[in-house]
Amino acid sequence: MNLNQTKKRTAKARGAAAFRSAWARSCQKVLGQIRKVKEAIFAEARHAFETDERLLRLALNEAEALAWQTSYPHLLFPVLATEKIRATADWNDRQQSVRRSSPKFVYAAECGVS
Repeated sequence: MNLNQTKKRTAKARGAAAFRSAWARSCQKVLGQIRKVKEAIFAEARHAFETDERLLRLALNEAEALAWQTSYPHLLFPVLATEKIRATADWNDRQQSVRRSSPKFVYAAECGVS
């Protein structure tokens, strides 16, 4: 192997290392943006809806997983998260309504059974 080939390989390796480093910084930046948005949406949803925090976290995690399957997760995550939070809150409201109006629970309450 001659000196020119060695220099080319060294330059190529440095370029690849620089690219990996820049890519890693870019990924960390996107992750940081999504984390900030995720926490802001969680805080807002926690105050806006009477829903279990665990359910809200699960909805946000699902939205994040869906967002990462796209080419632009940082752009789509807020929309997906909002949709998932609303769907979770609606589901929770329906569950509460069913529990309140269920004949089984009415009968148990009338009989003094808890």
